[in-house]
Formats: sequence, structure tokens, C-alpha cells
Amino acid sequence: MIPIDSLIGSGRKQISFAEVPVDKATEYAAEDADFTLRLYEALAPKVREAGLEPLLLEVEQPLVPVLMDMERTGVLLDVEVLAKQSKVLEKRLVEIEHDIETLAGYKFNINSTQQLQKVLFEDLKLPTKGKTAKGTGFATGQSVLEELADLHDLPRLVLEYRELAKLKGTYIDALPTQVDVAGRVHTSYHQTVAATGRLSSQDPNLQNIPVRTEVGRQIRKAFVASPGCVLLAADYSQIELRILAHIADDETLKEAFANDEDVHRRTASEVYSVALKDVTSEMRAVAKTANFAIIYGVSAFGLSQQTDLSVAEAREFIDTYFKRYPRVKEYMDGSIRKAREEGFVSTLLGRRRFLPEIHSDNRQRREFAERIAINTPIQGTAADLIKVAMIRIHAAMAPLKSRMILQVHDELVFDVVTSEKENVAELVTREMEGAMQLSVPLKVDLGSGPNWLEAK
Repeated sequence: MIPIDSLIGSGRKQISFAEVPVDKATEYAAEDADFTLRLYEALAPKVREAGLEPLLLEVEQPLVPVLMDMERTGVLLDVEVLAKQSKVLEKRLVEIEHDIETLAGYKFNINSTQQLQKVLFEDLKLPTKGKTAKGTGFATGQSVLEELADLHDLPRLVLEYRELAKLKGTYIDALPTQVDVAGRVHTSYHQTVAATGRLSSQDPNLQNIPVRTEVGRQIRKAFVASPGCVLLAADYSQIELRILAHIADDETLKEAFANDEDVHRRTASEVYSVALKDVTSEMRAVAKTANFAIIYGVSAFGLSQQTDLSVAEAREFIDTYFKRYPRVKEYMDGSIRKAREEGFVSTLLGRRRFLPEIHSDNRQRREFAERIAINTPIQGTAADLIKVAMIRIHAAMAPLKSRMILQVHDELVFDVVTSEKENVAELVTREMEGAMQLSVPLKVDLGSGPNWLEAK
């Protein structure tokens, strides 16, 4: 039987009975117990009928105390690092604002959509890219500005302004207000938000700090190890491509991973029909983009937008890709077919994602559902995999002083006592690489340092 208390999510708001009258406390407790029992009676048979009890009892339920321990532990934050960065960004934002106003020829509110529309489309005469969702003006979203940035410096500067302002407001200025008396910040993890099964982070969200920009990387520098400790970061290497190789059972992909090859270089070699040693950095860059984009069901137009290829070249690339990796194409077509026939797709551990819009008359909605049908078994399996690893690592680390403190999709971060570093590194690698048996080896990249940035 599923323990009733396990059905209460870890993110549920807790009521302090000491703060309300006894009669109210009793009333709340009775209502909670009755509500939980009703949930159990309604959902337990459905979980059992769908064959999802192992996923619930062996993954999601045991994960609750792991997440609770991580939330309670938190991560130490160096607020001085963020304070210095805030001043740097404030100066840069003023500079950008001045440059934008110089290009526009007058001062205006950069955050005003209407005023920005006037500058872009009336004053600068840049081409419009469609109406806003409400049809009240021309769109000025990120994708529009990225296209216009090739034509004029002003939209490029607006993009930079928006990005820096968002990072400053969301993280650099906000995080210091969220530390406890010990200087630690505590996020909340949720198991039921993301449809793929991925964990989500909230208050603050520590999973959306960008890693590809210098500002984002500098934010990670503020997350530091406790005294006498180092931060250890463990990241699955190309996990979604490895899962694709397993699910699709594609021999060429499996061989690349079995031989520990550079899979992007191998893809470039296959598609461009050149020897591995003759693959250029440009060829590898296109292959890398394609490897990840194709498993999201990208079109030739979509691939062309992400690379320097023309639409015709991108179409030829994708066609050749599928000739070199035929089982990948079979997997993609099979996932879409399964979603149409059964209404859902599943991860390797059986987690289901229902896709009613796979039958939509609206082409955009239908194609979006098809892309989800392709990607969910891969991304969802990756989510299941790291959850299993977290459960095993948490148990193995119980006798130690070191603690697991962060999870960001395919990455785990640990606050490790210096004397335990070698032991923790060995057990983390062992449990992550052994969390699931696939037809290709799992590989974990480790790094350590005084802060999250240097641990990467």
C-alpha cells in the first residue's frame, strides 16, 4: 500500500498549528487527512493499473526526503560578489541606455513596448515581423529583435539591455535578500511541475541561471563552499544523446559512445563524408547543433536559423543525417505514431506524457505535439535517471559530513568536506554512471573549486 503521507507534495504550504486556535488546528488536520485519503483511494488504483507503481514507490517517493535534506541544507552565498557585480551591471546598463538613445536620436523608455515600436518601425524604418498577440502593434519580442539585430545596432543593444536588467533584478539584486541568518539560500524543489518529469526549482529558481554568458557565469561565482569544504560539480556528459542512442538502437551512435569518441566530430564525419581527422571546427559546430536540434524535431528552416546553413543546405544536412543514422529516424517516426495511437509517450521507467493535441486540426499545435512526442522519452528518461542517482548518492553519503546541495537538470552540486573529497568523487561517479543500465556507457564529468563557477 502507498503510504498516505507520501501523497502530500513536498512543496505544499505548511500550517503552523501553534499560530492558530486548537479547534482550527484540529479542523485543518482533519480536512488534510480526509483530502489525502480521498486522493489515495481515487489515484492508487489508476497508478497500479498503468503499471506506474515502481516509478512512484522506487523513484518519486524515496526522492522526497532527499529533496527535503537539500532544501534544508541550502547553499552558502557570497553576497559581496553579487554586490560588486550589481555595480558593474548598473554602470553597463547606463552605458547601453545612452548608446540606444544616441542611435534613436532622442531619449525614450526602453521598457515601453509602444515607444520601442515607434523607434524601430517608424523612426528607423526596420521591417516588421508580425503583430503582437493582442494585435495592438508590431512584435518586439526576443526572436524579432534577434532578426533585426543583423540589420541595426539598436535592437542588438536592446537585447543586451533586457538580458542584463533581468539577471540583475532576478538574481544579482534578489538573491542577497533571500539568504538566512547563516548566509545560505534555500530553494524549493517540485516534482510535479514539469511535464517531462524534470525537477523544478522555485524561490529562488536556481536552474535558470545562464551558463553561456559571462554575467551568468559570474553569478555562479557567488555560490561558495562552506568553511573547510569545496564545491564538487558532477555533470552527465551528453546524456540525452546517449539515451537517444539506446532508445533508437542506432549502431553508429552506439559505437561512437562505446569508443568514447567526440560524438559531434563523428556526426560531422558521417554527414560530410570526411575522415575524422579532416573535420573542421565549423563542421563540428554545425553537427553539434544538429545533434541536439534534431532530437527536438527541428525543421530545415529551424536548423538554418541556428547555424550558417541556408534552408536548402539544412534540408540536405538533415536528409544525410538520417541516412547515416537511420534508426534515429525510425525512432522519431515511431514515437509520433505511438502518440497518435495511444495518446501518450513514455520514458524508459514508464513515466507517461499525454499528448491530446497530436490530433489537433491546428497544424502548429499538432507539430508541436509531435516534437514533444520525440523529445519527451529522451528528456524524461534523463530526468528519471538523475533522480535514481540522487536517491542512491544520498543513501551512500549518509555517514559522511558532505552534502548534496543543488540539482540543475543533468548536474549535481555537492558541498564536500576537504578530507572526504576523494571518497565523495568516487561514490558520486559510481552511482551516477550506474544509475541505469543502457546499451551505451554513461559518463560523468567532475570538477571542484571554492565556488560553483570554478567547480565547472
